[in-house]
Amino acid sequence: MGAIATEIKLDEAALSALRVAFRGELVRRGDPTYDERRKIWNGSIDRYPALLARCAGVADVIAAVKFARGTDLPVAVRSGGHSFPGLSTCDDGIVIDLSLMKGVRVDPKARTARVQAGVLLGELDRETQAFGLAVPAGIVTHTGLAGLTLGGGIGWLMRKYGLTVDQLLAVDMVTADGEFVKASESENPDLFWGIRGAGGNFGIITEFEFRLNPVGPIVLAGPIFWPMEESAKVLRFYRDWIADVPDELTTIVVHRRVPPLPAIPVEFHGKPVVAVIGCYAGSVEEGEKVIRPIKQFRAPFLDLCVPTPFLAHQSMFDSSFPQGWWYYFRSADLAELTDDVIDIIATRAPQMTSRLTAFPIFQLGGAIRRIGEDDTAFTGRRAGHTININATTASAAGFDEEREWSRSFWTALGPYHTGVYVNFLMNEGEDRIRQAYGAHKYDRLKALKRKYDPDNFFRINQNIPPN
Repeated sequence: MGAIATEIKLDEAALSALRVAFRGELVRRGDPTYDERRKIWNGSIDRYPALLARCAGVADVIAAVKFARGTDLPVAVRSGGHSFPGLSTCDDGIVIDLSLMKGVRVDPKARTARVQAGVLLGELDRETQAFGLAVPAGIVTHTGLAGLTLGGGIGWLMRKYGLTVDQLLAVDMVTADGEFVKASESENPDLFWGIRGAGGNFGIITEFEFRLNPVGPIVLAGPIFWPMEESAKVLRFYRDWIADVPDELTTIVVHRRVPPLPAIPVEFHGKPVVAVIGCYAGSVEEGEKVIRPIKQFRAPFLDLCVPTPFLAHQSMFDSSFPQGWWYYFRSADLAELTDDVIDIIATRAPQMTSRLTAFPIFQLGGAIRRIGEDDTAFTGRRAGHTININATTASAAGFDEEREWSRSFWTALGPYHTGVYVNFLMNEGEDRIRQAYGAHKYDRLKALKRKYDPDNFFRINQNIPPN
């Protein structure tokens, strides 16, 4: 947790000049909105910036970068503020906040969308689903689109259409010198390669252009529940079943206690469960045939996998990850769910103590693998699964115990780690960041960093230093 150590003195003349040119909102310590504006999603992180520059447009971003260059203060960039380790804020520095930049322009004929960097996933979904289209993007609708995209972007449509970065056609970016550049396959292609998986290192993306894909509006989706003590049996059946499912189906297996949701009968609330949650990005009729085997396995005690609006399914996890709870994560990619891996999961998962903790296992493959491993900075296209051992409490009470459970669980699975998804990293050091990209890509990214940010101005991120 952070604390106010000293009062940072800003150059008042430079700040006055910024204020004249700035269309958005500048918030300093002592301002009435400061305490609210400085908060981020993860309540375990409590930091006190010297200034929050809440940008209303690209001109504000350029002005904020140029002002920050003259201060020698650390600079964090925020869009949705959903960064697990709190990389969207800082102590005694400047936060360039893009959360006011909410523009979305959908072209249903061309099946493209131009989206500003402050847009949240649910805001994008509402605009695109009006035309039966979607960008594959995440599983919690109050996640910021920018941060999710720049690390890769896994979600319910990824096996059918690929990652969020795989839909990216072009970006607008402000560099560390305050210059405006574009990147695509034909314009600054080296930069376009790097931002698709390591994007926060090279500048501030202010707008994205995405390819859209036909989805819904009704999909077959939702959870199927068994008691958590059935974990090993469920996982073994699940492993064999998904070996042959079509790419239209993406699944997540979750171990947790049943949340108190209106769709779930009260007598099941708090019950420890293993759930297989599916989303079939095709016809409901075909989806019912594909999902039938898992629905019939060992008589689940609750089956909520039914035809549902895609928008409703996208928001299913929202109430399980609200702003202000305390979160800690350890993550890894796995090649497959071997018997040894399943036995570790079946032993360790029930040891969670918080009613808010969840342990998801994401099914990868499909369209993710159809793009070359070297085609983007994102790494891990050949993995079978990525796991996220989430330790969650409502406050500091019990947080240390749950965090230790997450760490020990992750360590027990250590022999089976094949990599890590960069968006699921905490503050784990340079070696883990190198592992997230692999040695060859990491060296290529360092060279790109030297070209676009040689002074490491953008360093509050999963940082790739230039030297």
